[in-house]
Amino acid sequence: MDVMLAYGKNGLSINVPEQTRIVEPNFLELPENDHELVLQALRNPIGTRPLKEMVKSTDKVVIVISDITRPTPNHKLVPWILEELPHVPLENVSIINGLGTHRDQTREELVEMLGETIVDSVRIINHHCHEKAELTHLGTSSFGCDVYLNKEYVEADFRIVTGFIEPHFFAGFSGGPKGIMPGIAGIETILTFHNARMIGDPMATWGILDKNPLQEMTREVNNFCKPDFLLNVALNGNKEITNVFAGELAEAHAVGCAYVKEHAMIKCAERYDVVITTNAGYPLDQNLYQAVKGMDAARMIVKQGGTIICAAECSEGMPEHGNFVKILQMRESPKELLEMINDPSFRMFDQWEAQRLAMIQEWAEVYVYSTLPEESIKIAMLTQTKDIEQTLKELSGKYGEKMSIAVLPFGPLTIPYVQE
Repeated sequence: MDVMLAYGKNGLSINVPEQTRIVEPNFLELPENDHELVLQALRNPIGTRPLKEMVKSTDKVVIVISDITRPTPNHKLVPWILEELPHVPLENVSIINGLGTHRDQTREELVEMLGETIVDSVRIINHHCHEKAELTHLGTSSFGCDVYLNKEYVEADFRIVTGFIEPHFFAGFSGGPKGIMPGIAGIETILTFHNARMIGDPMATWGILDKNPLQEMTREVNNFCKPDFLLNVALNGNKEITNVFAGELAEAHAVGCAYVKEHAMIKCAERYDVVITTNAGYPLDQNLYQAVKGMDAARMIVKQGGTIICAAECSEGMPEHGNFVKILQMRESPKELLEMINDPSFRMFDQWEAQRLAMIQEWAEVYVYSTLPEESIKIAMLTQTKDIEQTLKELSGKYGEKMSIAVLPFGPLTIPYVQE
């Protein structure tokens, strides 16, 4: 049976045994006109007045977007927001690229994300979490850290945040308050949000909002300087808009999460010997750091001691910026890495992704099909595969003729789970 995996920009076709379980998004009828769907959501929002009525012509407006590692269709959403605000001069509008801890986007990437017209006509700011001069201190969180958010966001008269909602591997769901925290937060606040205790909490996982410490913290930080309006969408495997949720931050996000949970989380009756996954293709699979999400989705249904095979192009490498690679090189096994990171005295930028990867590796063996050089695979303590079909043949010797296999062609866009 041939299966097309979301890999890079062009996909990857593999052949798997006929009895393989394919876990993919439920088919949803696309709206006839996504433009009209978004406009109607802006005009009939959840829990608040229509957007146009809320914004004055003299307001300094900021629109916070997610960066290029997220497939939010801001090339559509931002122009349609501005279409609803014809009374606001473009010189009064700024777009803040919610990079969190990620690198700046180039002009070419911003054009890809927003379209050339927007890039040429609206001021765009890359958020810098390390630059204190670009941040505003708002107080102290109950989670034990100072709260810093982007200064231009805080000083704006009207704040809009966009995003897309999908199950998230430690925040439960993306979108909503995550656009602000960690999207435009300061590094001190982000480090607490991603500390070892938070990431290791059993409630910090896919599809859980209540009692999830990361959701609790992101909501609290948002309340220090709350967005005035939320515009979130749900997407299918082709990154097309299937539904729109707009309005008051908490109410609109809750409605969106309920919708996504119904359509993007799939119950499985059992765990599998081998789970093949992806990171949903470009732009989500640009580096190994991001691909941990796809591996974690597979962890949800792979047997303990089983095998995960992750196909992620990693066109940007590990990446080389940040401390992800440095942390992976500090110990010689995933177990030792976890012991180091869980030590209360250890605190290092990017530790959360290394922690989550090590947790996955302690549960199952992980193979990676990618463009990464062999040295990078070794640093990450992973196993390289250059031929997924050949690797499956080799694994049949380990698991026997009845080897059970599941495939997640779109990786973390569809989250399987076993009720245990």
